[in-house]
Amino acid sequence: MLQLPYQSLQVAAVPPQRAPAREDQDGPWHAEAVCRRDEAGLFFAPSKEPTAARLSREEAAKRVCARCPVMVECREHALLQPEPYGVWGGLTAAERRVVLARRRRRDVEVKKSPSAA
Repeated sequence: MLQLPYQSLQVAAVPPQRAPAREDQDGPWHAEAVCRRDEAGLFFAPSKEPTAARLSREEAAKRVCARCPVMVECREHALLQPEPYGVWGGLTAAERRVVLARRRRRDVEVKKSPSAA
C-alpha cells in the first residue's frame, strides 16, 4: 500500500459542522474520543484527493478509531445523523451508506415477518 506523508493532508478543509468530537455537540462520549487528539485532516478528505492517498488516509484514520474507547458510540452517532463525510466510528461515508442500506432492508424484513406468520 502506498504510504504518503500526512503533512500534505493537514491542509484539508474540514467543514466546521462536521468535525469529529466537537465541544458543542451533545453526548458525553465526545470527551473520550481519541480523534480529539489527532489531526482532523486525517478523518476528512481534502478536495481532489488522489485515490491512493485517500485509501491510505482512511486506513490511518481507521487505525485511530480502532483504539478508541467510544468507537461504537461515534459510529452510531454518524449513522443516526447521518454524517455524509469523513471517517466516523471506523467507517467511511461509503461504508456507512452500506450499513444504513442493510439496516433499512432488515427493518423491512422484520416488518414483513409478523404479518406473514
